[in-house]
Amino acid sequence: MPEYKAPIRDIKFVMQELLDCDSHYQKLGYEDASLDMVDAIISEAAKFTEQVVAPINQIGDEQGCTWTNGEVTTPDGFKEAYHQYVEGGWPTLAQNVDFGGQGLPHSLNTAITELFSSANHSFAMYPGLSHGALATIEAHGSEQLKNQFIPKLVEGSWTGTMCLTESHCGTDLGMLRTKAELNEDGSYSLTGSKIFISAGEHDLSDNIVHIVIARIPGSPEGSKGISLFIVPKFNVTDDGALSDRNAVSCGSIEHKMGINANATCVINFDGAKGYLIGEVNRGLNCMFTFMNVARLGVATEGVAAAEASFQGALAYAKDRLQMRSLSGVKNPKGPADAIIVHPDVRRMLLTQKSIAEGGRALIAYLAQLVDIGHASTCEEEKAAAETKLALLTPIAKAFLTELGLECTSHGVQVFGGHGFIKEWGMEQLMRDTKISCLYEGTTGIQALDLLARKILGSKGKILKAFGSEVTKFCLENAEDDAMQEFIQPIMSFGGDWQKMTEKVGEKAMQNPDEIGAASVDYLMYSGYLTLAYFWAKMAKVAQDKLAEGSDEEAFYQAKIKTARFYFQRILPRAKGHAACVENGGESMMALDADDFSF
Repeated sequence: MPEYKAPIRDIKFVMQELLDCDSHYQKLGYEDASLDMVDAIISEAAKFTEQVVAPINQIGDEQGCTWTNGEVTTPDGFKEAYHQYVEGGWPTLAQNVDFGGQGLPHSLNTAITELFSSANHSFAMYPGLSHGALATIEAHGSEQLKNQFIPKLVEGSWTGTMCLTESHCGTDLGMLRTKAELNEDGSYSLTGSKIFISAGEHDLSDNIVHIVIARIPGSPEGSKGISLFIVPKFNVTDDGALSDRNAVSCGSIEHKMGINANATCVINFDGAKGYLIGEVNRGLNCMFTFMNVARLGVATEGVAAAEASFQGALAYAKDRLQMRSLSGVKNPKGPADAIIVHPDVRRMLLTQKSIAEGGRALIAYLAQLVDIGHASTCEEEKAAAETKLALLTPIAKAFLTELGLECTSHGVQVFGGHGFIKEWGMEQLMRDTKISCLYEGTTGIQALDLLARKILGSKGKILKAFGSEVTKFCLENAEDDAMQEFIQPIMSFGGDWQKMTEKVGEKAMQNPDEIGAASVDYLMYSGYLTLAYFWAKMAKVAQDKLAEGSDEEAFYQAKIKTARFYFQRILPRAKGHAACVENGGESMMALDADDFSF
């Protein structure tokens, strides 16, 4: 199993040098988030993830969760690690001080989230879903519900879930059958079954707070008739104390491809007591608060997977001796050279490195936009941040998880046959990561959200804010000779992005299927270009640091060289996606359904 080491230096580079988190935090009033405090928190998180969370990753995969008569037991070490997690105050980090949180920035918490996910994907999911539950209750719940449920969720002694999917409906939530009937006391009785509920039942916390969508009898059909409810595993008194067991049960847990140490549950509601969040029939609107938080969390999982796989592959590539370098012997005292000398191994390692580090920069940028939405007093600034988040969230979720999965495949490949063997841990990373491409909306769903709802729905206006930022950066560096290898491609690809958007819009007016045909390729093109922008910015920072005479020359040179690799070997992939968009959907839709025979 790879020995995980938190990438502290690169996290600090992104937060402090690329994005100037110190100025960002002080401007928003996060006075406690000084550089010393940020450094201390990241260092402590590194120790905890390396020494407590990572060591139980493999045993968690081997043992999995067990289900007996509706109760779920987590693997050895998970309960103890979670209790340490709570005792260390990690759940409270970025939560509201009014409910017992530390009130630190969301972006700092996001950096910590990456460490947990890289160290142990399954473990990270247990507290991870609580963030979405908290955000949803805080944004849409009554004061009574906030006081009943938020303090214990903040503390971590209770955890949260998101209950959307039913056996007959996944993405099409308007088909749900779970019903909610009004009780005399103003609460509701929920009846129905939900599937694929991550962390839906476990032995880590005292209570589990389910955020559930259901239909109140008499409500409109489809998505317009969905309402949202809090349904706890144990009932809760008005003052927030635990009461009797609610009519909520775990019918079974799924036997899965990966994340075996996280219980993916069938949850049955048999007249369970629940509380309405927000307005009747406006549940899907409220649910998007949870889903948007979750989508950024899942995007972070893609970066975490790329980092973990890169670390394992790099260590192995430096140690494994196979063949001689084509350009001459590099290890004359050994029987062969280390495989890191071979160009194809370098290709895979640099792909992993460029995706992990580029993705980390994108996620940190998005997390700072969330900070602005939470803490800025300028409505115009908040609106601009929300617009950029709306554009970039589906890109980050889909693009970074697809490339995260690719990076785990490269990790297996670097190990050769040994990568296919469980004891090395590389195949577990690949199995665990595939789910990130699926939940919180598959890649196809994110692509439709981006192209149909965001881009074409705004008639391209949503591109303006981020596009202007990219253009400004390019113009500022237009006379910098050292930056031209990065600036010129961004300008060229950016211009093509705008033209592609216009052409897809024109085609869609004649045939709406053209949107679905183009959407994934459009999103992937957008992702490659977006990451190119962040790599160019990182290269600029590195060049400036070297010009100042930094004593970390190797670190900054590696940044520039990795940026060059990204522009020369990864960004050109976007041209293939552009060609697919240009070719349209006719060949995709040419076969009748019955012609798909075997």
